[in-house]
Amino acid sequence: MGSIVALVDEAIAEQIEYYRARAGEYDEWWVRRGRYALPPELERQWFHDVAQAETALRDFAPTGRVLELACGTGLWTRHLVGHAQHVTAVDASPEVIEYNRERLAGARLNIEYIVADLFGWQPPPAAYDVVMFTYWLSHVPDDRLAEFWSGVRSALKPGGRVFVIDSAAGGVPADDRAAWPRLRRPAGARSSASWPTAANSWC
Repeated sequence: MGSIVALVDEAIAEQIEYYRARAGEYDEWWVRRGRYALPPELERQWFHDVAQAETALRDFAPTGRVLELACGTGLWTRHLVGHAQHVTAVDASPEVIEYNRERLAGARLNIEYIVADLFGWQPPPAAYDVVMFTYWLSHVPDDRLAEFWSGVRSALKPGGRVFVIDSAAGGVPADDRAAWPRLRRPAGARSSASWPTAANSWC
């Protein structure tokens, strides 16, 4: 058991270092510029999926106090403007936090930034109306899922909501819901999903 835990901890440390090293190029990957460009048809599909996820977030309307886990460079934080009254944006990479600050500079949004390992940081209990994370759940090791969801639940106020975006497994038809095995829902969760990019709101 000890060796398994050590391997998981090592994988998490490598994951953090990987995203710290990629901080300066992540946005280029997201908008598919330069060496991240896609063939025309795949690029159209990519931006269609992005627009679909952005619409889902807008319709979800994350109001009140919002906790954004793995906030990254602010590609999704920016969509909280006009909805949230306060955002706590957490990421393990100080580099991406700086990009996030730059992107949101001057925005009419009250943001608190926290640099922390999400597997070690504990949010204050019952403090948030919404907990949100995008393209993060698929990074959570199986043996950390229960602890992760426990932290999410404890962070929410009564009646709080969760918004999740993550990717379906590649190479499987978009209408096959079994193609999304890496997104786990707590018992009793209500969800609506679009494929292959999925957005879920859970109460």
